[in-house]
Amino acid sequence: MMVSPEIWHLDTKVIGKSVWCFDRLNSTSTLAAQLAADPGNNGLAILAEEQTQGRGQHGRVWESSPGVSVLLSVLIFPPAIYRLPSLLTAWAAAGVGETIQQILGIRAAIKWPNDILIDRRKVCGILIEQGRGTVAGIGLNVRQTPLDFSKQGLAMAASLQNFTPHPLNTHEVARALLRNLDDLYQQLLEGQLDQLLALWKNGLGLLGKAVVLEERGRTRRGILEFMDFERITLRDIQGQLQSFPPENISQLFADSLAAESEP
Repeated sequence: MMVSPEIWHLDTKVIGKSVWCFDRLNSTSTLAAQLAADPGNNGLAILAEEQTQGRGQHGRVWESSPGVSVLLSVLIFPPAIYRLPSLLTAWAAAGVGETIQQILGIRAAIKWPNDILIDRRKVCGILIEQGRGTVAGIGLNVRQTPLDFSKQGLAMAASLQNFTPHPLNTHEVARALLRNLDDLYQQLLEGQLDQLLALWKNGLGLLGKAVVLEERGRTRRGILEFMDFERITLRDIQGQLQSFPPENISQLFADSLAAESEP
């Protein structure tokens, strides 16, 4: 039997007007998906101090000790034209990035397709799932210590607390994140995508650079010439332009071989 959650009501327009906070759940995203049968749950946010079956990309398990992370899922019903996986992932990533900027004064990076990095270490993972509604699952490391990650064998993970001497509170971080997600979602609903696209491009930091692109099992190299939420355009080594839907691209990263060959 599910324990009744603590409920918050934030002063937002959609995201976070109602927030259900649980001590323990199997998965915030599973519960959000179950509640998608009712469009009245638009903007509902579900938080948990601990998840027993949290999941990440490709079915991986998202592990976190109790009370040290923001384990969040948001249920939304965006118009069909905005149900692009790349757009919704960019929206969530931008919301996380803006929150990190506010709290730490640090501009985080985006690792394609859905990780957030600080100093090349992963602090957040995002998973967008679509069914009757859209569920944006976000796992943001807040209070873990380097020793915590070392014990888990996660050498390339970090938490926000690792970058500030000031004590952080997961609930305060969650509230800030929900407000940023709401602000950006309003822009999305109004079709004002310029800021969101700019935050996505800047976070990835790859436009105009030599990259490696993996698409449907094929590896391609070239210069990233153009990107938006519907296509990614690469100029290959023969000078030909090739465009790909973002959802077909499994990996996109800077080409270290090209960088090493530069004079």
